[in-house]
Amino acid sequence: MSTLARSTLIAYLECRYEVHAQPAFVLRIGERSRALAALYARRGADCAAYLSACNPRGDLADMEWNARATRRLRRALERLGYAWVPGCGRDPAGVWPGEASVLVPGMGLAEATAIARRFAQNAVVWSAADARPQLVLLR
Repeated sequence: MSTLARSTLIAYLECRYEVHAQPAFVLRIGERSRALAALYARRGADCAAYLSACNPRGDLADMEWNARATRRLRRALERLGYAWVPGCGRDPAGVWPGEASVLVPGMGLAEATAIARRFAQNAVVWSAADARPQLVLLR
């Protein structure tokens, strides 16, 4: 059972998880993504994690803090040998500011949740071979 507020959970479920690949595409929780499946084929992957280091525990941080956290996340992924694709998680209502994010092809769920916890995130978006993003709650 999650300790997250219902409004926070709804926000995560309704978020537009943009992937700034060529071509760019948007992931939505529970909806199979042909674009993600095509990216899997190009990258030789069968799963992917969508991660952010912004706004830990769902508390709004200032832009500079989020930018530093995003740089730390990207460096950590590179040290682990992962290539990533930039993205941005966007609130479709525009109430919450966009969050710099990354899509990490080939990252398994266990490692994705460990990294998300390291950056004090409430959840991670993860997709298995079916290219259907799922929300994995961490709190």
